[in-house]
Amino acid sequence: MGNLDGKVALVTGGSRGIGRGIAERLARDGALVAVHYGSNEAAAKETAATIAEAGGRAFIVGAELGVPSDVDTLMAGLEAGLRAHGESTIDILVHNAGLNIMGRPIEVLTPEEFDQMVAVNVKAPFFLTQRLLPRLRDGGRIINISSVSTRIASAHGIAYPMTKGALDVFSHSLAKYLGPRGITVNSVVVGYTHTDMTAQVLADPANVERNISLTALGRIGQVPDIADAVAFLASDDARWITGTKLDVTGGVNL
Repeated sequence: MGNLDGKVALVTGGSRGIGRGIAERLARDGALVAVHYGSNEAAAKETAATIAEAGGRAFIVGAELGVPSDVDTLMAGLEAGLRAHGESTIDILVHNAGLNIMGRPIEVLTPEEFDQMVAVNVKAPFFLTQRLLPRLRDGGRIINISSVSTRIASAHGIAYPMTKGALDVFSHSLAKYLGPRGITVNSVVVGYTHTDMTAQVLADPANVERNISLTALGRIGQVPDIADAVAFLASDDARWITGTKLDVTGGVNL
């Protein structure tokens, strides 16, 4: 196996896209991975099955985020999964699940849409972390998936970058608070990346060309680019890194 043998990880939004890549990579490194999903149970089962076929261990946890009692539901599923595998604590928490209601500039974004993004991208990570702190081992890892949109202004969407900016502040402040326990907290900044969720946007050659032109390394990111960075922060190699943002964008808008 790998350098995460004996560790337990929870990846929110782990059934597809970047979350799936992270879950598979952490499992390949030896961790038992709780694959969280919001609504697509079939995708979560497929991710867990892929992990098992590769010799890893995983179980699924279903809970829609951004709704009443979301953390209660997630915790109940997580605890059941941990018990089934003879575990009671976790070592790695990856806040990957996020919501971006696209194409909604400030003139048309509704209060309900704003609240929904805040609930999923800020409130859920905050209160899930709160509930998991007693179960997170000293020396553990919290990794928050952020966005390049926090440093690149866009007229097309303001609320989503605001929520990711709040998540970055959460990371920075929590790193200070949990330092005495040896728990590191970091953000991973994601740029233009090929996933099923970006497939429609990147199906337009003009969008691909524009995004590549803005990226120093001259290509669109791939899921393993992000997953490998998360795996590094989850490993002991990153034990002296906390309270920072790791820019994993290939150099967007340098």
